[in-house]
Amino acid sequence: MKLSVAGWTSCVFFQKAANVAAALEHMYGSRKLECEIIEFEDKQSFVKWLPSKKQELNEAENHITSPIVWTTEEGKETFIGGCDETLHFARNFNTNGTSTTHSNATEPKKRLRGSHKSLAKVDVVGDEGTYDYDLIVIGGGSGGLACAKAAAELGAKVVLLDAVKPSPQGTKWGLGGTCVNVGCIPKKLMHQSALLGELHEDAKGFGWKFSNPENQPTHDWEEMVTSITNYIRSLNFGYRVQLRDKKVEYVNKLGKFLDPHTIEVQKVGDPASTSTITGRRILIAVGGRPNELQCPGGDLAITSDDIFWNTEDPGKTLVVGASYIALECAGFLNAMRKDVTVMVRSIFLRGFDQDMANRIGAYMEKTGTKFIRERVPKKLSKTDDGRIKVEWEDGSDVFDTVLAAIGRKPDTKALGLDKAGIKVSPKSGKILTIQEQTNIPHIYAIGDVQEGHLELTPIAIESGKLLGERLYGGKTLQMDYKNVCTTIFTPLEYSCCGLSEEEAKQLAGDAVEVYHTAFTPLEWTVPSNREFNVCYCKVIVDTEDDERVLGFHILSPNAGEIAQGFGIGMKLGMTFSDLNRLVGIHPTVAEELTLLTIKKSSGKDAVKSGC
Repeated sequence: MKLSVAGWTSCVFFQKAANVAAALEHMYGSRKLECEIIEFEDKQSFVKWLPSKKQELNEAENHITSPIVWTTEEGKETFIGGCDETLHFARNFNTNGTSTTHSNATEPKKRLRGSHKSLAKVDVVGDEGTYDYDLIVIGGGSGGLACAKAAAELGAKVVLLDAVKPSPQGTKWGLGGTCVNVGCIPKKLMHQSALLGELHEDAKGFGWKFSNPENQPTHDWEEMVTSITNYIRSLNFGYRVQLRDKKVEYVNKLGKFLDPHTIEVQKVGDPASTSTITGRRILIAVGGRPNELQCPGGDLAITSDDIFWNTEDPGKTLVVGASYIALECAGFLNAMRKDVTVMVRSIFLRGFDQDMANRIGAYMEKTGTKFIRERVPKKLSKTDDGRIKVEWEDGSDVFDTVLAAIGRKPDTKALGLDKAGIKVSPKSGKILTIQEQTNIPHIYAIGDVQEGHLELTPIAIESGKLLGERLYGGKTLQMDYKNVCTTIFTPLEYSCCGLSEEEAKQLAGDAVEVYHTAFTPLEWTVPSNREFNVCYCKVIVDTEDDERVLGFHILSPNAGEIAQGFGIGMKLGMTFSDLNRLVGIHPTVAEELTLLTIKKSSGKDAVKSGC
């Protein structure tokens, strides 16, 4: 069978469908499924070509979007559909080289008003071999812990392997993975520390007097880091207790495949400690690690693996990168009154709505963060006084700290995936999966190590829990990766759910409308230090589908707390009318999403005045 995917290069839905098709070929081999990717340079070229292809395919007359996907078997072409239908085809593709279901393009398109529930297949339980464990979990992050506990509660004999390889700077931590130790938890707490400093300034406008109004508050970096890391250590201990209570065996060692069922176990840096274990099923949940700078002297830079545990004040800091990690760290450092510069190679927050990303950049610049645009470091070197000189095209400066935040890579280099025959994406190195299952039926992967999914802790936890329940509890519910809310904890928090404006236009073209407003939180109207109308929200709708909401975005204080509640509406397929009929709580920032009236296409000023 040949699976053909056609679309234009920059279309995110074409890219997703093409990646799925390529993954199927990798997993099952070209003898069972050959992947054909037909890539057009731009939308116009695709639209011009599309009618001729539709004439060749039955049931494709109503298809107007990128990608268009079909199969060819024994000379017969069968229309599949677009991106969603390709994912459905992949989920139902089996090892006999056939898909158990095809979409029917003659049926009207149905919109679910309930949560998406896809039935997941599990590996065939027919292996009569004897193994040490029912399930070996490699990785003790959020996803691995969730799956291990769920499986053990259902009676499986489970071992969890987890050991931290120190960062190049020597930083190490305990059980719990990236989020707990060097990600979400310390990042949010440092963000909170920054907000408290800003609230000190706000307080003056509300009548608070300080003993010496001439003195600004000072920030003790070491005390903050010590307090946060003490809390993290309590979480590390708590996870160990939970594993013991759930009867999961915890082994503080690294795991490496010797074959599809055998894992070599070893303490970090201690070859003499090597032993082997076997498992009926194996879950890979090793997450990722930060990329390091590759220029000369790049080893002088720290990463997010280091900054949250380093008790030495970072001082004047250069942040290299424009990812969410880069902007979050730059934001809280600037609010703590550090001298902060961000070096941006191209755009802010690649993969996110660019209108929102640029608003974040503009706000950060107005509030003191400096930016060097369209540059990358050429060389880092130590100065005589122990600081770091950074050179780039047409410039240089000296910093106390250089923080590299230039993306992350899957932590699979030493896993021996080839020994187990596990297929990975040749581009990202991430593991190719369908419903968390790799090309080796009894081996699974969840979390950041998976190709094609958002790198979010709640996704890893939920997918891990559901996988454990499917494997050992007879359940069938599969993780729904669509319409997951996420937040970037920049100085002005940015939350979103659904499609960006760019993605929506690729999907629905001229049918897209955007309702938007710029506003000022009531709490900001009294302090003299706050700028008005820098907060912003928008709702993106499909005018040809009852103004179905395709995505919403909000830039404001506490955006994460706001978005979580509206996320259920996205799961239930809300329309703009649903949102507009919701009576807001006044006066709150959240109500702004219920009060939108101005269409971006109208060209009217979206700045709000009054209540």
